[in-house]
Amino acid sequence: MTTLLVMAKEPRPGRVKTRLTPTFTPEEAAGLAEAALADTLLAVAATSASRRVLVLDGAPGPWLPPGFDVVPQCGGGLDERLARAFAHCDGPALLIGMDTPQVTPHLLDVDFTECDAYFGPAEDGGFWALGLSRPDPDLLRGVPMSTSRTGAVQRQRLVAAGLRVRDLPALRDVDLAADAHAVAALAPHSRFAARLARRTTGEDGR
Repeated sequence: MTTLLVMAKEPRPGRVKTRLTPTFTPEEAAGLAEAALADTLLAVAATSASRRVLVLDGAPGPWLPPGFDVVPQCGGGLDERLARAFAHCDGPALLIGMDTPQVTPHLLDVDFTECDAYFGPAEDGGFWALGLSRPDPDLLRGVPMSTSRTGAVQRQRLVAAGLRVRDLPALRDVDLAADAHAVAALAPHSRFAARLARRTTGEDGR
């Protein structure tokens, strides 16, 4: 059975989604981050995963549903933090972030029977999901993060290790204001879309 890992930051103003400002205030950006995280965690909760782990920078809040183990993120660069997240697993694992609230349980219910790795590319050149049948932190260490080639380098790292890679659909991360509106349109019934709608109609009280 598979472990699902969610890498996340506590949605506090000034600490998350800073590239959404100045279009959104820091409080509005944090509200959108909280909604995106809640949508992501609920999608994970609805899967058949045998274990669900939130790898968190910060403290859990009311947005955390039951059924998750919470472990702190380690220090270091993003590649090291992702690598160490896999170190919490001793069997097949799929790792995602909190930037794709449009994700569905169907996308996350992966089967490693005929592959060794899953790779979910992001439209900005990164990746939104990485799955390993045998978690090996060294497959992530040294991959340059937050560049337009991050995804290509990470996927090539998997191929070079001789792994059979199965690709997931490309998804759009919420990084900029335009991303927020595009993703909300893709998931109109999500908490994220509702939060964005309250902000754009002037009803968001955060």
